[in-house]
Amino acid sequence: MATQDELKRIAAEKAVEFVPENEYIGIGTGSTINFFIEALGKSGKKIKGAVSTSKKSSELLAKYEIPEVSLNEVMGLAVYIDGADEVNHALQMIKGGGGAHLNEKIVASASDKFVCIADESKYVSRLGKFPLPVEVVENARSLVSRKLLAMGGQPELRVGYTTFYGNQIVDVHGLNIDQALKMEDEINKITGVLENGIFARDAADVLVLGTAEGAKVILPCQD
Repeated sequence: MATQDELKRIAAEKAVEFVPENEYIGIGTGSTINFFIEALGKSGKKIKGAVSTSKKSSELLAKYEIPEVSLNEVMGLAVYIDGADEVNHALQMIKGGGGAHLNEKIVASASDKFVCIADESKYVSRLGKFPLPVEVVENARSLVSRKLLAMGGQPELRVGYTTFYGNQIVDVHGLNIDQALKMEDEINKITGVLENGIFARDAADVLVLGTAEGAKVILPCQD
């Protein structure tokens, strides 16, 4: 039986096929992306450059001699490759377990295509089992937490963690996310919230899923 890391690697290696040569691309953050950067580096594909969303991803890009560029240096990105903590059949996601979801949304929104890569355990019928990360301004944390409690969630401060932008993260447990787009917007309207980890407005265009039977390419279900 394949391990979770083996399934992640299967998805990551398949995703290299979605990277066009001589273009700029976006690179996400997380363990599956680490496998993807390795696979891209070993593939021999030549790209103009990659926009990274985290220090760890930047370190791996440098290791495999993949040129890194700033988003401010380019007009757009051909494709954005990233993992997910959960992804549903509409290819809406919860992301941000690594705390980089604000950067990830910025880069995703600048890309022509979003390819999500994940192992099969991340593919779910309903979002919400994984805690939803919400990036907040520090002095609004209690206010935001009360609002999230009123929405049916159980907010918990991610102790000892500060985001790239110097903010805090509240992880919200127990949310029933049936209407992901609506909840994404409602949470972002709370004063003091910078961004939350629901990716419904920036849902993936393609999911590459690592399974025991190999890589599966899945398009969003419109039901």
